[in-house]
Amino acid sequence: MAEASNEPALRIAGLRMIYNPGLLQKPKLAVDNLDLEVPRGSIFGFLGQNGAGKTSTIKILVGLQFATAGQAWILGTNIVERGARASVGYMPENPYFYEYLTAVETLDFYGQLSGMAKEARRARAAELIESFGLGHARDVPMRQFSKGMRQRLGLAQAILHAPPVVILDEPMSGLDPLGRRDIRNTILSLRDKGCTVFFSSHILSDVADICDRVCVIHRGKKISEGPIHSLLSNRVLEVELAASGVPPEGLPDAAALARRAWHDGALYHLLLADEETAQKAKALLEAKGATIRLLMPHVESLEEYFVRVTGEKPPAPDAKVRGAAE
Repeated sequence: MAEASNEPALRIAGLRMIYNPGLLQKPKLAVDNLDLEVPRGSIFGFLGQNGAGKTSTIKILVGLQFATAGQAWILGTNIVERGARASVGYMPENPYFYEYLTAVETLDFYGQLSGMAKEARRARAAELIESFGLGHARDVPMRQFSKGMRQRLGLAQAILHAPPVVILDEPMSGLDPLGRRDIRNTILSLRDKGCTVFFSSHILSDVADICDRVCVIHRGKKISEGPIHSLLSNRVLEVELAASGVPPEGLPDAAALARRAWHDGALYHLLLADEETAQKAKALLEAKGATIRLLMPHVESLEEYFVRVTGEKPPAPDAKVRGAAE
């Protein structure tokens, strides 16, 4: 099938996935009639709690499992056709590698699977190993790699053959802040080169930093989709005020206006319900000789939006960082 230039990078129509665990167990609906379009050249965040259906959807897109119903297309080619997968780079949440291969051997192996010529794959592997900060470990067996190093090499293998579409399942899971920064920067650079990046995540702060569009999936069903700025409310939820020159015990008149008041040893902080109340507190503080150091309205964040549309707590960040991104 010829690629249609007006086709989105990914298109999903009526996708449904039901797992039948076995006798005497109820079938589980993992994906419920999902419709989705991912524009070309965009970074698209696929958001939801663990178990929301994100990984099931991704496995269907990359051919690791078959949908119960529905269809999907990659660059206009139906995913059931072999040619669709040639346009995709994929990184699972926990990349698996042969433990006794080195980083160089691992990328060379994946380059062969992608049909790359010998010289091209070796040059590309050397380039990616250096750009991902793994030059010191190029000849180290994979069994000695930390979690962060595995994530970096997993992303390197996904983009080894320069695919126009990259699909990543929880690419920042388990990484320390430096590792997450490196992955974010790589995703941004892929978009700059015209690549489409579709990635799932439950780390909402990372998504808000880099995504052009997001989709929230909850219990297998799409709840909302669109550019982040169009989804979030611009209503001021609260105002933070901080002032110097206030005694440690604070000012009772100002504290009475606030949802919460505290002194951190240097500044007196107030959280106020709205801008009008914040101006009243500001006037009271200045009348007592205080100097205002911060007056910041707080509008809805992606986490607060997630709570609003799903009715549940935002996905928890990783409980602990397993292996620094070395």
